[in-house]
Amino acid sequence: MSRGKKLDIFIDAEIEDGWAEVASPRKTDVSNEILEPQKHFLFFKKEKRNGKTVTLVGEFHLTQNDAEATLKMLKKRLGCGGTLKEGWMEFQGELKDKLKPLLLENNFRFKHGH
Repeated sequence: MSRGKKLDIFIDAEIEDGWAEVASPRKTDVSNEILEPQKHFLFFKKEKRNGKTVTLVGEFHLTQNDAEATLKMLKKRLGCGGTLKEGWMEFQGELKDKLKPLLLENNFRFKHGH
């Protein structure tokens, strides 16, 4: 049973025919600015991945070493797994209620309502 043909968007089109190659910019800007914990305005996101809940908190503007040290401390105190991706910390499970007091204890701030 065939699933169909793959479509080629460049059928008989050449760049010389007036088509322009577009390089789209990233949708999110990753800031290289380093901020103190008091100047962060963090918020939570919750995602489902493979049927399991993942809690995201961010966006952190820390040096790589500081972010990894913070992540390690939080994972140890929460007893869960997690990772750091593009300034966001991801934790396995729904941990917003446990995570917020730990971050407030370390002088991080949250957006109103989070």
